[in-house]
Parts: sequence; structure tokens; C-alpha cells
Amino acid sequence: MSRRHAAEKREITIDPKFQSAVVSKFMNAVMYDGKKSVAEGIVYGALETIEAKTKANPLAVFQQALDNVMPSIEVRSRRVGGATYQVPVEVRTTRRQALGIRWIISAARERNERTMTERLSAELLDASNNRGNAVKKREDTHKMAEANRAFSHYRW
Repeated sequence: MSRRHAAEKREITIDPKFQSAVVSKFMNAVMYDGKKSVAEGIVYGALETIEAKTKANPLAVFQQALDNVMPSIEVRSRRVGGATYQVPVEVRTTRRQALGIRWIISAARERNERTMTERLSAELLDASNNRGNAVKKREDTHKMAEANRAFSHYRW
């Protein structure tokens, strides 16, 4: 990885239905092999299912789920004098969002429902109610950071 300069951020086109960049990023993360229309169908289908089940704004439920999953602190490995320490550090906003999206999708893929649309809608509903595997992943990350708080002076 080059240390000369940071990679420039690419512009993400907002999604046509909800005019939200976050939904668009989520869709891109769901996508396999460049099949955008399939990913679009899955995400929009999941949001429609959420709307049918909760009678609430699906975008609000989606945002609540993402907020409940995004970690605020994580551990990074730091080598000091031959020993490797797990040092707790704050998570940047862009990384928080990326981790939250990634965790929701991976938790949805591991579920047992029949279609990906059902899995995703169920995981989003669980995450918005502070339960499910994605929220558990965030809790585990926070616990790990809390357990290694003694090494926080190695922060760089």
C-alpha cells in the first residue's frame, strides 16, 4: 500500500428511488459481479418488505439499523518492542459506515430465510431493534476495545 498520498474518494451516484447516498453504497456492497439491477431489486425489495411489516418509513428504519450497528471504537494491532498489542482507537466516520454496511450484509447472508430479500429485511428489522448478529458484532468489537483499554497509551 503506497504511503505517498491517500486515494481520492470517488463520487457515488445517489439511488433513484430514495435519493440517498447511503442506500446507494449499501446497494453497491450487496452487489455481486457487477450485477447492479439484481442488487437494486434485493435492497428495494427488502425496504418494501420493511414498509409492509412496520407501516413506517423504510428509510428511517434502515438508518436506525445502521446507527445501531456502526461501531464507535475498535482495536488495531500495534507492535511495540517485539510484542503486539491490541490498541483501542476511535473509528473514523467513513469507516464506521463501511463497517456497519458490511456487517449487516454479512449477517443477512448467514441467515436462514429463503431469499436474500427476506434475509436482508429481517436483519435490518433486527438491527433497528438492537438485536441480531450485526449488532452482536458491534457489541463484541466494543467489548474487545474495553478489555484492552489498558493499552490505550500506545495510541498513535
